[in-house]
Amino acid sequence: MPSASTSDNILVRVLKSVFFKSATGKAGRYARNAGSLLELLGKVLNKTNALKGATYDSLREKVMLLVRLLKAYVKGEYKAVPWKTLTRIIAVLLYFLSPIDVIPDILPIVGLTDDIALVVWLFNAIGDDLDAFREWESKRNTITIG
Repeated sequence: MPSASTSDNILVRVLKSVFFKSATGKAGRYARNAGSLLELLGKVLNKTNALKGATYDSLREKVMLLVRLLKAYVKGEYKAVPWKTLTRIIAVLLYFLSPIDVIPDILPIVGLTDDIALVVWLFNAIGDDLDAFREWESKRNTITIG
Protein backbone atom coordinates (compact mmCIF):
# COMPACT_ATOMS: atom_id res chain seq x y z
CA MET A 1 0.00 0.00 0.00
CA PRO A 2 1.35 3.45 -0.82
CA SER A 3 2.44 5.79 1.96
CA ALA A 4 0.23 8.70 3.01
CA SER A 5 2.42 11.26 1.23
CA THR A 6 2.41 9.15 -1.95
CA SER A 7 -1.38 8.86 -1.75
CA ASP A 8 -1.65 12.63 -1.24
CA ASN A 9 0.57 13.26 -4.28
CA ILE A 10 -1.50 10.87 -6.37
CA LEU A 11 -4.72 12.50 -5.20
CA VAL A 12 -3.48 15.99 -6.12
CA ARG A 13 -2.55 14.70 -9.59
CA VAL A 14 -5.96 13.05 -9.97
CA LEU A 15 -7.97 16.08 -8.85
CA LYS A 16 -6.03 18.32 -11.27
CA SER A 17 -6.09 15.83 -14.14
CA VAL A 18 -7.94 16.27 -17.40
CA PHE A 19 -9.51 12.87 -16.72
CA PHE A 20 -11.18 13.93 -13.47
CA LYS A 21 -12.13 17.35 -14.86
CA SER A 22 -13.82 15.59 -17.77
CA ALA A 23 -15.68 13.25 -15.40
CA THR A 24 -16.77 16.22 -13.29
CA GLY A 25 -18.05 17.98 -16.39
CA LYS A 26 -20.19 14.97 -17.34
CA ALA A 27 -21.55 14.28 -13.84
CA GLY A 28 -24.44 16.75 -13.97
CA ARG A 29 -25.75 15.27 -17.22
CA TYR A 30 -25.75 11.80 -15.68
CA ALA A 31 -27.48 13.09 -12.55
CA ARG A 32 -30.31 14.50 -14.66
CA ASN A 33 -30.80 11.36 -16.76
CA ALA A 34 -32.01 8.29 -14.86
CA GLY A 35 -31.38 5.95 -17.80
CA SER A 36 -27.78 7.08 -18.23
CA LEU A 37 -27.18 6.92 -14.50
CA LEU A 38 -28.55 3.37 -14.25
CA GLU A 39 -26.39 2.33 -17.21
CA LEU A 40 -23.37 3.85 -15.47
CA LEU A 41 -24.20 1.96 -12.26
CA GLY A 42 -24.40 -1.31 -14.21
CA LYS A 43 -20.90 -0.74 -15.58
CA VAL A 44 -19.61 0.20 -12.13
CA LEU A 45 -21.07 -3.02 -10.69
CA ASN A 46 -19.41 -5.07 -13.43
CA LYS A 47 -16.01 -3.52 -12.76
CA THR A 48 -16.43 -3.77 -8.99
CA ASN A 49 -17.43 -7.44 -9.18
CA ALA A 50 -14.37 -8.14 -11.35
CA LEU A 51 -12.02 -6.94 -8.59
CA LYS A 52 -10.84 -10.14 -6.97
CA GLY A 53 -9.05 -10.67 -3.71
CA ALA A 54 -9.06 -9.27 -0.21
CA THR A 55 -6.87 -6.37 -1.34
CA TYR A 56 -9.92 -4.74 -2.88
CA ASP A 57 -12.48 -5.51 -0.13
CA SER A 58 -12.53 -1.95 1.20
CA LEU A 59 -12.78 -0.44 -2.28
CA ARG A 60 -15.61 -2.82 -3.22
CA GLU A 61 -17.48 -1.99 -0.01
CA LYS A 62 -17.15 1.76 -0.57
CA VAL A 63 -18.16 1.61 -4.22
CA MET A 64 -21.16 -0.57 -3.40
CA LEU A 65 -22.35 2.01 -0.84
CA LEU A 66 -22.14 4.70 -3.53
CA VAL A 67 -24.06 2.49 -5.96
CA ARG A 68 -26.81 1.84 -3.40
CA LEU A 69 -27.13 5.56 -2.69
CA LEU A 70 -27.41 6.43 -6.38
CA LYS A 71 -29.91 3.62 -7.03
CA ALA A 72 -32.09 4.86 -4.18
CA TYR A 73 -31.80 8.38 -5.59
CA VAL A 74 -32.78 7.30 -9.12
CA LYS A 75 -35.76 5.33 -7.81
CA GLY A 76 -36.92 8.41 -5.90
CA GLU A 77 -36.61 6.60 -2.59
CA TYR A 78 -33.80 8.78 -1.23
CA LYS A 79 -33.68 12.45 -2.20
CA ALA A 80 -31.79 13.88 0.79
CA VAL A 81 -28.55 14.05 -1.15
CA PRO A 82 -27.16 17.50 -1.96
CA TRP A 83 -26.50 18.22 -5.65
CA LYS A 84 -22.77 18.75 -5.01
CA THR A 85 -22.54 15.36 -3.30
CA LEU A 86 -24.48 13.68 -6.09
CA THR A 87 -22.24 15.08 -8.81
CA ARG A 88 -19.08 14.30 -6.85
CA ILE A 89 -20.13 10.66 -6.50
CA ILE A 90 -20.93 10.40 -10.19
CA ALA A 91 -17.65 12.06 -11.20
CA VAL A 92 -15.66 9.65 -9.02
CA LEU A 93 -17.51 6.65 -10.49
CA LEU A 94 -16.93 7.91 -14.05
CA TYR A 95 -13.23 8.22 -13.23
CA PHE A 96 -13.26 4.77 -11.62
CA LEU A 97 -14.68 3.29 -14.82
CA SER A 98 -12.11 4.83 -17.11
CA PRO A 99 -9.21 2.46 -17.84
CA ILE A 100 -7.15 5.42 -19.05
CA ASP A 101 -6.52 7.86 -16.23
CA VAL A 102 -3.64 9.17 -14.14
CA ILE A 103 -2.43 5.61 -13.47
CA PRO A 104 -3.83 3.29 -16.18
CA ASP A 105 -5.83 0.43 -14.67
CA ILE A 106 -4.09 -2.15 -16.87
CA LEU A 107 -0.89 -1.78 -14.84
CA PRO A 108 -0.68 -4.70 -12.41
CA ILE A 109 -0.89 -3.87 -8.70
CA VAL A 110 -0.59 -0.07 -9.02
CA GLY A 111 -3.30 0.48 -11.66
CA LEU A 112 -6.08 1.20 -9.18
CA THR A 113 -4.00 3.30 -6.78
CA ASP A 114 -5.40 6.56 -8.15
CA ASP A 115 -8.96 5.21 -8.07
CA ILE A 116 -8.56 4.13 -4.45
CA ALA A 117 -7.10 7.52 -3.47
CA LEU A 118 -10.03 9.28 -5.14
CA VAL A 119 -12.65 7.09 -3.45
CA VAL A 120 -11.03 7.66 -0.04
CA TRP A 121 -11.00 11.42 -0.73
CA LEU A 122 -14.68 11.29 -1.67
CA PHE A 123 -15.62 9.45 1.53
CA ASN A 124 -13.80 12.10 3.56
CA ALA A 125 -15.41 14.93 1.59
CA ILE A 126 -19.00 13.66 1.83
CA GLY A 127 -18.82 11.64 5.03
CA ASP A 128 -21.81 13.33 6.68
CA ASP A 129 -24.00 12.71 3.64
CA LEU A 130 -22.93 9.06 3.55
CA ASP A 131 -23.67 8.71 7.27
CA ALA A 132 -27.15 10.13 6.68
CA PHE A 133 -27.72 7.66 3.85
CA ARG A 134 -26.50 4.72 5.96
CA GLU A 135 -28.89 5.77 8.73
CA TRP A 136 -31.79 6.05 6.27
CA GLU A 137 -30.84 2.69 4.77
CA SER A 138 -30.68 0.95 8.15
CA LYS A 139 -34.07 2.35 9.22
CA ARG A 140 -35.56 1.32 5.90
CA ASN A 141 -34.23 -2.21 6.30
CA THR A 142 -35.43 -2.56 9.90
CA ILE A 143 -38.60 -4.55 10.36
CA THR A 144 -40.84 -3.34 13.18
CA ILE A 145 -42.94 -6.02 14.87
CA GLY A 146 -45.92 -5.13 16.97
